[in-house]
Amino acid sequence: MLDTVREIETPEGVSLRLRAAGALPRAQAWMVDLLLRLVVLFVAMIPLALFGKGGNGLAMLLMFALLWAYSVACEVWLDGQTLGKRALGLRVVKADGTPVTWLPSVVRNLLRVVDALPGVYGVGLASTLVDPHARRLGDIVAGTMVIHAQELPAGQQVPALAALPLPLVLTADEQAALVEYAERAGQLTVQRQEELANLLAPLTGQRDTAAIRQLVAHANWLLGRA
Repeated sequence: MLDTVREIETPEGVSLRLRAAGALPRAQAWMVDLLLRLVVLFVAMIPLALFGKGGNGLAMLLMFALLWAYSVACEVWLDGQTLGKRALGLRVVKADGTPVTWLPSVVRNLLRVVDALPGVYGVGLASTLVDPHARRLGDIVAGTMVIHAQELPAGQQVPALAALPLPLVLTADEQAALVEYAERAGQLTVQRQEELANLLAPLTGQRDTAAIRQLVAHANWLLGRA
């Protein structure tokens, strides 16, 4: 499956560009995660063997955590990336480009059981080859997709701040410009950030650092963040 680009637009008119990851890099990331988990399990089994039956119980708990909890915890706490996905430059996001949350992550990982049928991820592979965005069944049901992290959708680089609704109605182009400013502000000097933010004083009613923070908060609101 070749990597595909998905263009979507939020209700606020902000354009998002998602480059879906194909089956090959996803399989490579899965192999990295598998090897890491096997290493952790092997190392942990050595001291656990000293505890007899109690150690067996702890080993079962560890296997459960590595098999199920590992992927969910990494995807939610590490911005959509397991260690394998991070090594391959991949990331899990919701279908609308926003960060993945607990429920979608749990659903997509529970359905790995179905995707793995009848063996070696047969259902999952077939799904990624048929779906236009290379999603396995778990991703389709959960409303998620795996993308290339180095080509994040617009807005993913916006610093997370408490969302603040806009006091004025902006056009789609003005909204897109505001999100782009919030995305790129970190690449500018503080002086340039403040200079641009001060141009929007009629919108924010603030100047300098306070104006920058308010514009970023507005960008978070446009992106649908809480």
